[in-house]
Amino acid sequence: MRDPRERSAWDSPGFLLWHATLRWQRAVAAALRPLELTHVQFVLLAGAWWLARHGDRPSQRELADHAATDPMMTSQVVRVLERRGLLRREEDDVDARIRRLALSPEGEALALEALAVVEAADERYFAAVPDRDELVDALSELAGRGRLALMGRTAEEPPLASTSPG
Repeated sequence: MRDPRERSAWDSPGFLLWHATLRWQRAVAAALRPLELTHVQFVLLAGAWWLARHGDRPSQRELADHAATDPMMTSQVVRVLERRGLLRREEDDVDARIRRLALSPEGEALALEALAVVEAADERYFAAVPDRDELVDALSELAGRGRLALMGRTAEEPPLASTSPG
């Protein structure tokens, strides 16, 4: 292995991943702009839709865990989505401290439209990747969701650093 002081930053997988992530985030943000959704709003709206579709009304905490977002930031963004009439925060039937999330018909329609828009943006962005399955496998491992994680060999990760709500 070459001395790190002799390598270009462009030879670093971390540096390349950083730049690839920034380019992908810009592409997704541009795709979502006509829908008047930020990337974080999309992740939480789509996550609430997915969790409700595969279970019951998720709590804000379950949504934050699913999206790997800070619970306080999740609460702030959920309030923005609630003000837009896209979802409702409802008291849990058993525990009054828990807020369950329910998408409005408008929220569900927007979540499905946004999912299609983001999938199309992903198709365009990842078109240069020759083996999509291999990329997904590698990213799953890096995200702690791959084969090793299923065997219980990865440490629990803290939520991602919060970004500005909205």
